[in-house]
Amino acid sequence: MSKFIVVMAQVNPLVGDIPGNTQLVIDTVKQAIAQESADIVMFPELTLTGYPPEDLLLRASLDTRIDQALAQLIAAQLGILVVVGYPRRIDGKLYNMAAAIYDGKMLIEYAKQCLPNYQVFDEKRYFTEGSANTNNSGVFEFKNCRIGLSLCEDIWHPEPIARAKVAGAQLLLSLNASPFHVGKTGEREQVLQRRAQESGIPILYVNQVGGQDELVFDGGSMAIAADGNLRALAPQFEAANTAVQIVLADAAIEVTAGSTVVDLSQQASVYQALVMGVRDYVNKNGFKGTILGLSGGIDSALTLAVAVDALGADRVEAIMMPFRYTSDLSKNDAQDEAERLGVRYQSIDIESMYEAFMGSLADEFAGTQMDTTEQNLQARCRGVLLMAISNKKGSLVLTTGNKSELAVGYSTLYGDMAGGFDVLKDVPKTMVFDLCLYRNSVSDVIPRSVIERPPSAELAPDQKDEDNLPPYEVLDPILERYIERDWSAEAIIADGFERPDVERVLRLVDINEHKRRQAPIGVRISQRGFGRDRRYPITSGWKLGD
Repeated sequence: MSKFIVVMAQVNPLVGDIPGNTQLVIDTVKQAIAQESADIVMFPELTLTGYPPEDLLLRASLDTRIDQALAQLIAAQLGILVVVGYPRRIDGKLYNMAAAIYDGKMLIEYAKQCLPNYQVFDEKRYFTEGSANTNNSGVFEFKNCRIGLSLCEDIWHPEPIARAKVAGAQLLLSLNASPFHVGKTGEREQVLQRRAQESGIPILYVNQVGGQDELVFDGGSMAIAADGNLRALAPQFEAANTAVQIVLADAAIEVTAGSTVVDLSQQASVYQALVMGVRDYVNKNGFKGTILGLSGGIDSALTLAVAVDALGADRVEAIMMPFRYTSDLSKNDAQDEAERLGVRYQSIDIESMYEAFMGSLADEFAGTQMDTTEQNLQARCRGVLLMAISNKKGSLVLTTGNKSELAVGYSTLYGDMAGGFDVLKDVPKTMVFDLCLYRNSVSDVIPRSVIERPPSAELAPDQKDEDNLPPYEVLDPILERYIERDWSAEAIIADGFERPDVERVLRLVDINEHKRRQAPIGVRISQRGFGRDRRYPITSGWKLGD
């Protein structure tokens, strides 16, 4: 009987920092040896570059930097088996690869066979598919066990693991950079269960953790036995080393139970994704802190709570910018939340600023009626103030628009859209309410009146969002079908929605693509966020219909 310990190293690399990521691997291995007596430490996909490296893969010095990193790992002679992912060019072609390094040698290299080219993935832009023949089986022997390597998308298809089994694999190490979306943990577990049961091979699945621009990697590494049962589950949204014991007896492999954490609820996982996305974007890009306009409404209230949980109150500043239409309730609620969370808070009236603009525009506007132009000017005054403070203090402006508003253009270019990161960009309005309730269940920081009163931009007297839009309980399901599922207008109508509502909403989505192209990035939590996921032309003659 043979036993060995495998540590799934759920690390948070910095994209492009190949020397730093290499040192992270070395430090993590030493920690795993000291704390877990590890025999094998496995790391996520493309650990050395971070994921996704995008067009950094086209840089001329990539090959040199990767060669230096691999040489450093081999020379380190860490005393145990290290499995790590990286890009590598062979005969002029770039491959997404993994290697097993042991005792100062590279035992084997494996090239990813299945390249994803959907949603946020565009690996076929950069990589060549690894061969499906025996020269790329990824199978090697360690401690009398035949171990196979797999890279992310490979595990979503039955063929790569079937080939590994033919090559004699008894255990599969799957290296992943799988970004978060709602329900993703369950999807991964189901796929791994299928692959394990089909092949009769246990699977150790390690995933990257951390925020990278709009993507958040949630970790959640897991060990699946040959019968499909979950044996270990790593925490979500934090770096962690999760150890499992592998027992080889009479040619049979057993994955003994490791640590298993409780899977997070949907609200908790989305909230933690937002927190991690903000924290890593701010910290990895070197911002001193963040500022945001705190209106007294629900979107900015949630954004403020996320920012404080991500960075701490001392790195967050909230600014109320009232105008003649701003209610006393909004002013009071904004100050109340700022005090509960302990952030720096100030109020800057925009009345004089607005009047100065209107004076300068008097000749241009002569003979015209007031319309949304004047409302947008209020928002643009606020955007100017926030950006000026940002420039002066080196703080990132967090915008507060949600997915529902961004979808239909209920936002102002160079106004409330002015900023560097939109925390709620992929969060529908109905989910904003749910997340506020979730956050208050942890500690009561968002005033109840903010959650309970009807949403309003307060850009006109007695204004409510529903004066310009269908109720959010109607709007959000229409948007979900059109944006995330690509349903046609007729299909949505046939699903029980009123034709005027559907045609109005879909038209608003289509004509506001130009706004979304200019919006800041934000955390992706759905399977179809705006930006990398959904690429529609601004100039288009496409008509609604089937």
